[in-house]
Amino acid sequence: MTRVILADSNELIRIGLRTILSGYADVEIAGEAVDSDELRKQIAIFAPDIVMIDYASVGFSIDIIPEILQKIPSIRFVAITLEQSAATIINALKGGVMSHVKKDCDLQEIIDSVKSTAAGNQFFCGKILETIAKDNIDLDDIELEMYSCEPVSITDREQEIIRMIAEGYTNAQIADKLCLSNHTVNTHRKNIMQKLGAKNTAGIVMYAVKANLVSPNKYLFATPVY
Repeated sequence: MTRVILADSNELIRIGLRTILSGYADVEIAGEAVDSDELRKQIAIFAPDIVMIDYASVGFSIDIIPEILQKIPSIRFVAITLEQSAATIINALKGGVMSHVKKDCDLQEIIDSVKSTAAGNQFFCGKILETIAKDNIDLDDIELEMYSCEPVSITDREQEIIRMIAEGYTNAQIADKLCLSNHTVNTHRKNIMQKLGAKNTAGIVMYAVKANLVSPNKYLFATPVY
């Protein structure tokens, strides 16, 4: 029996998920949480195998996932959200989300996400994979432990550019705002990626959040500029 907690501030979503999953004899809806505080309490009471969470809904944040995993690493998180940017999805994976689907996915994909995760496998619905692919991110290349606490020598100019990249600005927009040439910004970007060991924009964003150059919440809920 797979014990599941539904974590979403939207009651209709919880009702829908409960209805879908309760039809399976090997799945038990152990509890429901409308915010992070209630989720902590529900986990302490019911010791679930899986938490199905919308980390972007009111009352929750991505930070609750690594917080819980530090205390109970055996819990597996399935994220079910509305549209998110590829960088936000990667951020969620790095935070501890194991599987990720969207709320407008096919019902079978939502069911499969729970069953696959319970079996110890990652699961991504087709729409999530499409979002990641559009940003030229290969899931096989994601290094979840990419970042260390070792100091990185980043110049003031590079920090400024990192911050703007994390906020969604393109190279051309950065060049215009900083009165630099596109070539210079591109050179800075390459140097930044080399210093950070980042393979893509998501890596730069993760460093920006880790170094407190941007607010995680601001970035998670911002509309990215491409």
